[in-house]
Amino acid sequence: MDINDLIAIVKKKLQDNINIEDIKIEDKSFLHKNHTGNQKGKFHLKISLISGELKVMNKVESNKKIYKILDKEMKESIHSIQILIS
Repeated sequence: MDINDLIAIVKKKLQDNINIEDIKIEDKSFLHKNHTGNQKGKFHLKISLISGELKVMNKVESNKKIYKILDKEMKESIHSIQILIS
């Protein structure tokens, strides 16, 4: 999968399932290029979002919600996600 397609899918799925005021998704795969666990076709994403819905949850609950929404992408195209909620 192309990184731009993946970002579009992730953005749409999160916006469809969570009340989000603003979202920014960045490809950070280049930071992990030489790591032993790095896999071709698996990306590292940084997701920064503003969401009152997630902000009232504790960090574990909000991250679980995001991981559940992105379950298919995590299995197929995402190696790791950095999540920043404000």
